[in-house]
Amino acid sequence: MNERQLSERLIRVAQYVPANVKVADIGSDHAYLPCFLCLRDNSITAIAGEVNEGPYQSAVNQVKRVGLTEQISVRKGNGLEVIEAGEVDVITIAGMGGGLITSILEEGKPKLSGVSKLILQPNVSADHIRRWLLSNEWLLVSEEILEEDEKIYEVLVAERGSDNSFYEEDRERKLLLGPFLMNNPNQSFRKKWLAEIRNWERIIKKLQEATPNEASLEKKKQLQIKIDMVEEVLLRG
Repeated sequence: MNERQLSERLIRVAQYVPANVKVADIGSDHAYLPCFLCLRDNSITAIAGEVNEGPYQSAVNQVKRVGLTEQISVRKGNGLEVIEAGEVDVITIAGMGGGLITSILEEGKPKLSGVSKLILQPNVSADHIRRWLLSNEWLLVSEEILEEDEKIYEVLVAERGSDNSFYEEDRERKLLLGPFLMNNPNQSFRKKWLAEIRNWERIIKKLQEATPNEASLEKKKQLQIKIDMVEEVLLRG
């Protein structure tokens, strides 16, 4: 992977970045995504944020190497600390767990002023992000799921707005599986959730082998609810 040939998951993220915006890529690593965006479209400017010294220096060197120091500002800091409120239009966060992405957004909420679009690529726990978006008046507008190098990734795109009717029916299933993804369950979707069902069934079996208590019985109940929700979508898909 380099600034001209991204991984498939980052290409999917890039395709949602519109022209003529300022984008902040949080956890930018080598700054490949900002470089790709700016090389593709010189109307875009970017901030590459990285908290760790090694990746930060890699990003600095990468931006210098491709001659994009006028378009890309590389900054060291934790999460949204690297931007000011109102400074960017779009935020991308890719290659992290859904829980960590949610924490970054929650801790940096004051910095989201002026941001019109979030493009988020969780490796796991995308449902954490959907719940945060719903609670913070961000409207989920698109989702994708794909497999790359034997790993499954989701891409979630959100814009400013609030539409609670979106989740009026089948709320928990939509938050877990993704309202767009569950309506078009492709091969990657099926592979992901069949693996999750197998994992949940293993946990239930271990709980059944242990001495039952109130907590274990409740956990079994909740896992079975999830299994039933997922199986229904897989069967009808």
